[in-house]
Amino acid sequence: MPDWIASNIGTIIISAVLIGIVAAIIIYMVRKKKQGKSVACNCGCCKGCAMHGSCHQQGTTPRK
Repeated sequence: MPDWIASNIGTIIISAVLIGIVAAIIIYMVRKKKQGKSVACNCGCCKGCAMHGSCHQQGTTPRK
């Protein structure tokens, strides 16, 4: 078993780092959603977006 770990230590470290990054992104998105903020559209500049008419109806507030 120690030989297997020693021969694959690079893969194990890179996998652990990637799992940590993905977990941090998911936690960030969940916290933003709980705060009522949209993860995709929170900059307030939707007028310049090509998809503005698809996700926001005239006279209504943006979806959360």
